[in-house]
Amino acid sequence: MRVPFRNEPFTDFSDKLNCMAYDTALSEAEAILGNRYPLIIGGERIDTQTTVLSVNPARKDQIVGVVSQADTALAEKAIQTASLTFEAWKLTDPQERARYLYKAAALMRRRKFQFSAMLTLEAGKTRAEADADTAEAIDFLEFYAREMERLSLSQPLTSLSGEDNELYYIPLGVGIVIPPWNFPLAIMAGMTAASIVAGNTVVLKPASTTPVIAAKFVELLEEVSLPPGVVNFLPGPGSEVGDYLVDHPQTRFISFTGSRDVGLRINERAARTAPGQRWIKRVIAEMGGKDSIIVDRDADLDLAADAITSSAFGFSGQKCSACSRAIIHADVYDSVIEKVVDRTRKLVVGDPAEAATQVGPVIDDKAYRKIQEYIEIGRQEGRLVYGGNTGDPSGYFIEPTIFADVDAGARISQEEIFGPVLAFTKAQSFEQALEFANNTDYGLTGAVISNNRAHLEAARRHFHVGNLYFNRKCTGALVGTHPFGGFNMSGTDSKAGGRDYLLLFTQAKLVSERY
Repeated sequence: MRVPFRNEPFTDFSDKLNCMAYDTALSEAEAILGNRYPLIIGGERIDTQTTVLSVNPARKDQIVGVVSQADTALAEKAIQTASLTFEAWKLTDPQERARYLYKAAALMRRRKFQFSAMLTLEAGKTRAEADADTAEAIDFLEFYAREMERLSLSQPLTSLSGEDNELYYIPLGVGIVIPPWNFPLAIMAGMTAASIVAGNTVVLKPASTTPVIAAKFVELLEEVSLPPGVVNFLPGPGSEVGDYLVDHPQTRFISFTGSRDVGLRINERAARTAPGQRWIKRVIAEMGGKDSIIVDRDADLDLAADAITSSAFGFSGQKCSACSRAIIHADVYDSVIEKVVDRTRKLVVGDPAEAATQVGPVIDDKAYRKIQEYIEIGRQEGRLVYGGNTGDPSGYFIEPTIFADVDAGARISQEEIFGPVLAFTKAQSFEQALEFANNTDYGLTGAVISNNRAHLEAARRHFHVGNLYFNRKCTGALVGTHPFGGFNMSGTDSKAGGRDYLLLFTQAKLVSERY
């Protein structure tokens, strides 16, 4: 009998043995730096003349991998392969499909440090952040396998004398999976696993800055004997290959996590009906956030400062759930700023391969320039109280940066920066704090630090986000415990890691037979 789902434990890096094991994994990962990674279509490895270099953001001169790039002809080949494979894969027993995920989870668990080390080198994740990413990938594999087993059981219906009625879930078809670079293992694995365990086939177009970790995951799926063509690995430029895949009449759904602009573009293109298309394409999108932590006048201020600092600067603020706005009651405003600045000053910024590092680089030169532009905007819109500078020029390092006295309507309060930049805004009342928090196009995560039950209940009713947390940080959602997805321009509230997520990758069929 299958044991109930439990979240994968995080590694204790205060244990020297774990640190030594991680160092060994880093050495092993560094030994394969610069390897070439081909496309994989129907099990066939295809090298192309056009390639991109995956670069370590902490060491810009270090090439992680050389990755082949698809064109539209290869995108067509991938779609046709996935479509042909779907005819057999859709008939595979759901229990069998689940077993592929269980096996993949078991192998990933045994090689946890190896996957995490690659995340450190390719995505710039510290040991703790990389470990959490890998643990979440394992969780998605385990959780979605169990969910498919649950959905494959007989579904309850109202009985009718003289009839046999059955409702069951069937797959959709060929899906395009477009994951983000900030959780290049967890979210990529989760989106892919959900698609295939539900009986669909996939064309996986990895993020351009983190394709190697996706290639390693596809290799893992091959190792567990997933049939060729169920997952097709297709790195390539979004403007060419991405649009082609989204527009294709044989595409049944698009699972996307990324920026608001790209998500809206995908949604718009998918809404058009191409010649020969027989369905309305389904879009499952998570598109970012502009997340706030509210601190009430009677809150535990040390708890508040810990939550804000961790939420704002974990992984250099490169999380869609990151706290980029701290909205503080006027009575405790100065005290909270002082405590957050004090904690931020103690953060160790540096190469994430080093055990002591707490804040690593941002992902690439584009993000590096964009964040610096927002810091300059922040100097005009608020009072710089900490940071504002770049770090070691060998990587894309930016200091954790804090601005105070920022208007709730300012650009750095409204626009997603996706970097280590935090804006403090003063509220004269809890009601005004809620008003400020809701004054955004997004609605992903938020938190309230308060000991006032009436205020917490008011936030429960009126704070319009998909994931709302009380007296804790606004990052760190756990699969199965905190189903994740947001409102408004944060996406389709798809609730990844929740019990209704797989329904987005299936369609319900009712069969009724009268005797």
